[in-house]
Amino acid sequence: MEQELLSAAQEIDFSVWALFARATLTVKLVMIMLIAASFWSWAIIVQKIMAYRKSRAEAAVFDRAFWSGEPLDELFNKIGPNPAGASQKVFVAGMTEWRRSLRQDGGFIAGAQARIDRSMNVAIAKEDEKLTSGLNFLATVGSTAPFIGLFGTVIGIMNAFVEIAAQQNTNLAVVAPGIAEALLATGLGLLAAIPAVVFYNKLSSDSDRIIGGYEAFADEFATILSRELDS
Repeated sequence: MEQELLSAAQEIDFSVWALFARATLTVKLVMIMLIAASFWSWAIIVQKIMAYRKSRAEAAVFDRAFWSGEPLDELFNKIGPNPAGASQKVFVAGMTEWRRSLRQDGGFIAGAQARIDRSMNVAIAKEDEKLTSGLNFLATVGSTAPFIGLFGTVIGIMNAFVEIAAQQNTNLAVVAPGIAEALLATGLGLLAAIPAVVFYNKLSSDSDRIIGGYEAFADEFATILSRELDS
């Protein structure tokens, strides 16, 4: 008898697709939600890695141009009114306000330094918003996906017990499929949550470093302009 039960259990298809196909509608919806969240998380992760790499490269190129000794007015004219990189946007924001604060007699309108600082801070804030967009989704997936998967597991186990009661049989062939389907939901939840948490922490740290670089440049540029204003 025991050998027959083992043979029956071995004949059951435990592949991922088979487990999904046998699951109830509620568990299927949970699995689909988790798979979609995982794919969307990876899309954000790849896009952010590429965007951060591009931002660092642009900042390095601009830093070399800025500290090359080229006059700031010439660099500003070369970049133009539509800068491409974030560092260039911070620089252009400061230079634009600098020129607007110049009077015809060569002096400066009162409060020029404060306005220049605010202009660059606004440019940095806009870049910060771009860099961090999508990270909240990763945080949400990382914190909720395990619980969504656990919900699917609970529903699946409940259905397994209902099946046991209906057949009045607790042998392995009856119990194993329902438990396996239930645990698949938990596995998918962890599969979505773990990369989301890991990359959320990494990308948040990378974003902070990039923004810190912009802020450091803005402080150095403001110091240069402050000396010009005082002279």
